[in-house]
Amino acid sequence: MTTGSRNTWEAWASSVPPLARASTREPCRDPAATATRLARAGLADQFVVYESEGGIWHFAAGSDVSVTANATGITARAAGRTWTSRTEQRPLTAFAAALSALSPVSARPDESGEGRRFYGWAAFELAHLLHADPATAGDRPLLHALIPSVEVTLTGDSTVVRAVDEAWVRKVADLLAEPAAEQTSHDEPARHRTEEVIAVGTAAYGRAVSRTVRDIRAGLLEKAVVSRQVPLPAEPRPDFAATYLAGRRANTPARSYLLDLGGYRAAGFSPETVLEVGDDGRVSTQPLAGTRALGADPAENERRRAELLSDPKEIHEHAVSVRLAWDEMAAVCRPGSVVVEEYMSVRPRGSVQHLASRVTGRLRPDAGPWDAFASLFPAITATGVSKRAALQALARHEEGPRGLYGGAVFRGSTSGALDAALVLRTLIGAGDEAWLRAGAGVTAQSSPERETEETCEKLRSVAPYLRFSRT
Repeated sequence: MTTGSRNTWEAWASSVPPLARASTREPCRDPAATATRLARAGLADQFVVYESEGGIWHFAAGSDVSVTANATGITARAAGRTWTSRTEQRPLTAFAAALSALSPVSARPDESGEGRRFYGWAAFELAHLLHADPATAGDRPLLHALIPSVEVTLTGDSTVVRAVDEAWVRKVADLLAEPAAEQTSHDEPARHRTEEVIAVGTAAYGRAVSRTVRDIRAGLLEKAVVSRQVPLPAEPRPDFAATYLAGRRANTPARSYLLDLGGYRAAGFSPETVLEVGDDGRVSTQPLAGTRALGADPAENERRRAELLSDPKEIHEHAVSVRLAWDEMAAVCRPGSVVVEEYMSVRPRGSVQHLASRVTGRLRPDAGPWDAFASLFPAITATGVSKRAALQALARHEEGPRGLYGGAVFRGSTSGALDAALVLRTLIGAGDEAWLRAGAGVTAQSSPERETEETCEKLRSVAPYLRFSRT
């Protein structure tokens, strides 16, 4: 298997400028709004806003340094040059090899102890190559990462700007010093319009659920997370930044992100992580499976919570997800280190509440963050059990490729840290098109009516907060 020679990636990495300049400023009162303002400023043609654990927002931007991989090839860019290699149907291996070459030449670790950082996404179709089903992967990009020219970290204590040169630091500092502009008014969907949007395709989805239930009862698989796509009209165009800010105010995500990167635009409020890897080798995953609506009436929410905790279908769906998460963690972790730290709690996530668990472990000495990613991706809660059988079922019963939906948006470091958010509850755009998508876990006990309603419940985490440009 060819991942590009070490010399190829070392040559690329040596052309990547370090984040050699840094500036620390006073903390901002509203990091979400500040990160969104940076995204709107047009500092570069590609950017990522990523909210990590603890309410820390990161803004990263640049145009010059990136890595992109599909099923057959990988391309790395830096300093106006391009390096390419074949991937031989193993793009993640090649992708990891390229990024690992940054380690020896990256900037000295900063005050936080991290090395050089990168931001990117993984498309759902990468799963077909990881699970020996290459025919369905297609020729579209499966992985894309940006190594930023400027990165801004926004916390309650400080605002830290790191950049490749002083000009970038000054540009961002000047922008942060400007008074925030008054918010532009955006068209908002009326409630009846929101319900019209999320109802698109429900009949076809119900039929897909019925077909999947037949597959499960025939013994082909145990669970599949069947999804449906909701296309948005061409006009008016959605405003991704305004949607992100409005949606983040109303949601309680595990992670959130706003990006224009590698051909995708996205504004999302992820309910869970695919994995979290610390630079000390601790790894965890957070499966959420089992859903009920969450509304404004506390008594009704409590009734639904009790129903969720006692529903055999939801409990079974969650239990099989945790079982597989354990197995996937054990494949890359030290023997005896894998534990279920949290089991079947109930977590609020915007318009819904989920059964939630957390599985943790310690990576083996010979395993790195991308080995863990390969074992855990795609998330069980966006795929099914077994994963390979579920992928085949989804190819039969869903319309078209998922692309970014069900994949991951990630932030990583050459120190070995990797944080990957599951792409759900997300407005996605590519080219002139934009859409929402939601799914539900289908088991032998599923009914088309309930699973269809579950997709509507999840879509209500995003659809009411869509904002549209008036131009």
